[in-house]
Amino acid sequence: MASILVYTSPARGHLYPALGVAVELRSRGHEVHVRTLSTEVERVRELGMGAEPIASGIEARAMDDWRGSNPMQSLERAMKTFGDRSVLEVDDLREAIGACTPDTLLVDTNCWGAQAVAEASGLPWAVFQPYLTALPAPGVPPFGPGLRRSTGPAGRVRDALLGKAIFARMGRTAMPAINEARSREGLESLRGIPDLYARAPRVLYFTAPEFDYPRGAWPAGYVFVGPGLWAPPSETPEWLDAIDRPITHVTCSTERQNDSTIVEAATAALPAAGLSVVATSAAFEPDRLRPTGTAHCRVERFVAHDAILDRASVVVCHGGMGITQRALTHGVPVVVVPFGRDQPEVARRVEYAGLGVRLTPGDLTPQSLAAAVRTARTMKANAERMAQAFARTGGAGAAADALEELHTGVGV
Repeated sequence: MASILVYTSPARGHLYPALGVAVELRSRGHEVHVRTLSTEVERVRELGMGAEPIASGIEARAMDDWRGSNPMQSLERAMKTFGDRSVLEVDDLREAIGACTPDTLLVDTNCWGAQAVAEASGLPWAVFQPYLTALPAPGVPPFGPGLRRSTGPAGRVRDALLGKAIFARMGRTAMPAINEARSREGLESLRGIPDLYARAPRVLYFTAPEFDYPRGAWPAGYVFVGPGLWAPPSETPEWLDAIDRPITHVTCSTERQNDSTIVEAATAALPAAGLSVVATSAAFEPDRLRPTGTAHCRVERFVAHDAILDRASVVVCHGGMGITQRALTHGVPVVVVPFGRDQPEVARRVEYAGLGVRLTPGDLTPQSLAAAVRTARTMKANAERMAQAFARTGGAGAAADALEELHTGVGV
């Protein structure tokens, strides 16, 4: 049996997918240690694993990409956040390795400093990727703005020119921090962000090939393991059983961004279309978003998604990988209104695969949302086929297999 250290960024949307793998490893008899958000440490310990908080300075550097005025500005702000955190991750992971003496490391893809420590440690190590990869490839539009896939001559020229410009812009923000961490660990500098994506011997990719754009070949270390579906245990609220209309589940991101407008548009338009709205406000005060004088709407801070998805006919969301793939796992089509981060890319994948409707924030109105929901509800059969594709990946079991192979040196 092995001792495995899991190191995450301060985001539940990254911790919970990794916890599914950690729980599976623990069930196989491995000793698992986790470094994560201070507010989640006790929860991890209750699962029978060792847990300590990441350095307080890392957690204090909050994500502020919602301040960006467009998707590329938001992406640059996210890069700056990861870079600022990476400086602190170097000493933090070193100390964790000293305390836990692990045999194998599993590191969050957003933790650049921790990845440098892992690479220099001499230990078997892997990265987990809970959102769509920015790894470039022919036929895949450059990551960030959510461009439509185009494989003809014009599309290839567009991708080449824009890809160079986008990665250069991202690199100006990210590469100094990435290479500073690598220099501290005695590693060679990297030329650009794409060089970072295939360095780990294993990348646990939390999706299925059918959800991403097709490409000629994936790096040998990439392992598709399907959505990370672990969630804390919860009870189904009694009021949910009393709803007698088709449910539209509307969600905001758990990390603040300007996405409360999707709840406002949904509560304004969908009850008149014969639907009930069950919304989770997450980073926003629910009282701010609760409509007055409107029946068939419920806005709560948090409700377990699975309980609602068992009843939902459609999901309206910001396009985070977590809620989007969780909805599809239940065979529920989606309307994605992307506000930043990886969300424009998720929205395009949804559109490309016929799993729902992409609606830009600039086009979001009660009327446009009602129309998008009507269209998305006709795509249930495609969502159900994607649920089957996710199931074929093997989930947490496949991820644990990949880490065990890494530990023993099989296939590496």
